[in-house]
Amino acid sequence: MKLTVWTYEGPPHVGAMRVATGMTGLHYVLHAPQGDTYADLLFTMIERRDHRPPVTYTTFQARDLGSDTANLFKSSLQDAYARFQPEALIVGASCTAELIQDDPGGMAETMDIPVPVIPLELPSYQRKENFGADETFFQIVRRLAKPMERTAQISCNLIGPTALGFRHRDDITEMTSLLSDMGISVNVVAPMSARPADIARMGAAHFNVLMYPETADSAARWMERELNQPYTKVVPIGVGATRDFVKEVAEITGVKPYLDDSRLRLPWYSKSVDSTYLTGKRVFLFGDGTHVAAAARIARDEMGFEVVGLGCYNREMARPIRALAKDYGVEALITDDYLEVERVIEALQPEMILGTQMERHIGKRLGIPCAVISAPVHVQDFPARYSPQMGIEGANVIFDTWVHPLVMGLEEHLLHMFRDDFEFHDAAGPSHHGGHAPKPDMEGGPAPQAALSPRDISSQKKQGADVIWLDDAERELKKIPFFVRGKARRNTETFATERGVSEIGIDTLYEAKAHYAR
Repeated sequence: MKLTVWTYEGPPHVGAMRVATGMTGLHYVLHAPQGDTYADLLFTMIERRDHRPPVTYTTFQARDLGSDTANLFKSSLQDAYARFQPEALIVGASCTAELIQDDPGGMAETMDIPVPVIPLELPSYQRKENFGADETFFQIVRRLAKPMERTAQISCNLIGPTALGFRHRDDITEMTSLLSDMGISVNVVAPMSARPADIARMGAAHFNVLMYPETADSAARWMERELNQPYTKVVPIGVGATRDFVKEVAEITGVKPYLDDSRLRLPWYSKSVDSTYLTGKRVFLFGDGTHVAAAARIARDEMGFEVVGLGCYNREMARPIRALAKDYGVEALITDDYLEVERVIEALQPEMILGTQMERHIGKRLGIPCAVISAPVHVQDFPARYSPQMGIEGANVIFDTWVHPLVMGLEEHLLHMFRDDFEFHDAAGPSHHGGHAPKPDMEGGPAPQAALSPRDISSQKKQGADVIWLDDAERELKKIPFFVRGKARRNTETFATERGVSEIGIDTLYEAKAHYAR
């Protein structure tokens, strides 16, 4: 297993925890040493949940390894059932506990627990978080769901949303409304908000809506085979995908397709004078496979951007993402190494990044605007307001989310251009307050410090010998738009090094510009 400062996915037991935390009436007994309980913070701090995950840890310590850790697990399982009285239990081991091979599933079978106990086999050193969520939900469905008579009204199950998912809560609301407009009711939403008793009645639905393939693909395939329930393949993120989803549902059910697009504003906004100057912007996309595929279509077909690179971190989605990248004429990046992602972004020099929380940090270092489109995300991406990604309102939210960083980036560039103006110089007060502080005289103490712009790390990669930037050249470089400033710096340094110039002044900067413009 790879240990790093940042990870796109946690170990598979975190995926199992996402399923358990999304459900009610289900409890997870996790055989884990002290220290693996950090996962609680993901939900209580990042997602801002008002209660801790329904997880009991055995929390054995190093001194316990010389004794009987198996009995420690059995005691924890019995105590968890007595305390929480769940409708069902899932049991498994964390990545560290897996090494001692206590077999929680086998031990649970020997105990007289009067509710279903579902063992999880999650290979911590081969697979990761999304696999853990997908496998956990699949095992729960396989154990509890049964064939049964269909509902009188055409109904579906919404499958895939979990705790700690990117906008899953609001996507459920948007999807329920969209299907209701077509006369289709929602039978069960799972795992999020479902009880084990709800899982048992999933067979009553006519079909399944697969909202997030990363976390429910295995369950969808099993229910298609065992319960005779077809499932949707289109993920309705974006205007075009939402319309395709409505058509697909109509084909599955035989109902008339209907989409209320009276609230849809993205098409008009994307054609308006305020956004047409963003047309053709070069964007790089990275995240989980489902959201990257959806975002690529929106970027190219609905926003008029140019996709210069895309990729995903979950290897289960590598094949479809490689095929998609081929259609877009770019090379897919399949990796879970954020440093590799940073190297690719720096080489491509896009004007915008659509990515995860990791890429947001990368964008700050490189001075490139970034909008978050996929987990992993931080607390700011769990807003209190209604902010879906799917359906009609999701399309409006996506437009705002993507365009605003570009607009603010251009505003920052303009402020840099006019920083010597009487109204915008560093010592001036905020212009929207209606008054401006005078520039301090030389004897009035130190002038206020200028606000820091994103750190440009491109100069850390020298082409040969080190070169020094003179102050006049540095000031001139700042007048270049932020989204090409890094490339201009590197080109100038290469030009200077090739000619044996050790100090870069304005003349060298403009000579390099003329050279590369030929």
